[in-house]
Amino acid sequence: MRTYGEVLRVPGLARIIIAQLLARFPAGMYSLGILLHMEHQHGSYTAAGLVLAAFSVGMALAGPFVSRLMSRFGTVQVLAVTTLVSVTSLLAMATFAVPLYVDVIAGVIAGAAMPPVTPTVRTLYPRMVPQRLLSPLFSLDAALQELIWVFGPVLLTLLVSLLGTGPTMLVTIGIQFFGALFFMISPEVRRLRIPPTTRKLGRVLRKPPVLLSVVVSAMFIGGFSAVEAGVVATFGEGALEAGLVLAISALGSLVGGFTVGSRGLAPWSLAIRLAIVLLGMAIALPMTEVVGLSVALFIAGLGTAPALAAFSVIIASTVKFADTPEAYAWIGTGQLLGAAVGSAIAGVSIDAIGGVGGVWVAVVMVTLATLIAAIFRRHQPDMRHGISDPPDTAPVELPR
Repeated sequence: MRTYGEVLRVPGLARIIIAQLLARFPAGMYSLGILLHMEHQHGSYTAAGLVLAAFSVGMALAGPFVSRLMSRFGTVQVLAVTTLVSVTSLLAMATFAVPLYVDVIAGVIAGAAMPPVTPTVRTLYPRMVPQRLLSPLFSLDAALQELIWVFGPVLLTLLVSLLGTGPTMLVTIGIQFFGALFFMISPEVRRLRIPPTTRKLGRVLRKPPVLLSVVVSAMFIGGFSAVEAGVVATFGEGALEAGLVLAISALGSLVGGFTVGSRGLAPWSLAIRLAIVLLGMAIALPMTEVVGLSVALFIAGLGTAPALAAFSVIIASTVKFADTPEAYAWIGTGQLLGAAVGSAIAGVSIDAIGGVGGVWVAVVMVTLATLIAAIFRRHQPDMRHGISDPPDTAPVELPR
């Protein structure tokens, strides 16, 4: 914990962490919020799912392109424009009764224009701390983001019960707007200058560490989407038990992030962290009751935040500064696609053999992720002894 104290004593860092968490908090609310509001508007979960899929596809396809724009037009300018476009589209969805195709179009625009807060902050972090603190910082960030996925859906469900779906969407949009504004006015964000990249869109994927991180993180997140579907199917839609089990898994991620985060990344670290996740999911296979699944997924959670942190450290340590926003955006795109594939395959498996089908899909996907991370470990940095920074990524003192 002493290391985390050192991290948080870096001038301005605690404020940036709080600001980006607030700006990203609606990510834990929009999926369920859009689904419930569109079902209310159009009277069908099929229609609601179509709008939600459009929103997700917009985010996945536009993320890398939007992130590259920050080096051309400026960080704050891109954050401001995307926030306004996204908020406007979501406001239209929340307030107007329109045909389904209009909501689908609005969903695509809202998703495509989601402000690139995550690529921005993960590009900023290496400029604020020395490299020896990168691993604990990214681990702290990954652990704290569990708050988004634990409390976001809970808050949304509570607001829907009190206000209804439309007003709840307006509250969520308000959180996004003011969170993004708080993040944009932070001095560190306003001073961030990303040099123009000389690479064409997608060329950064030719770097083995980037492609490895995109593929492995996609399978990893796909596995978690599958196990979440399996847990919900085991206890039934809307069951309190499912939420409790998933919350305990998130608690495990928090514990794992704080416990492992201070350790430097080694070539075997990602595979080991994924193996911990795999162990927990394998233990969950025969479990059908709350206690057994909670213990198993708590163990899986212990490796979750450390694995997510590893992806960020790999990018920060191997990619030129000008290319890091796009690299982080590709990881986000991979994770969105992985979640979609994992959920889809899990759905087929659940229909065939029940809730355990989702867990089986998760075990297979995380096994593949672990094997790939182990086989291609030479493409992962060794930061145990303070290796030198890659070109153009050495931390610098931000002007005051």
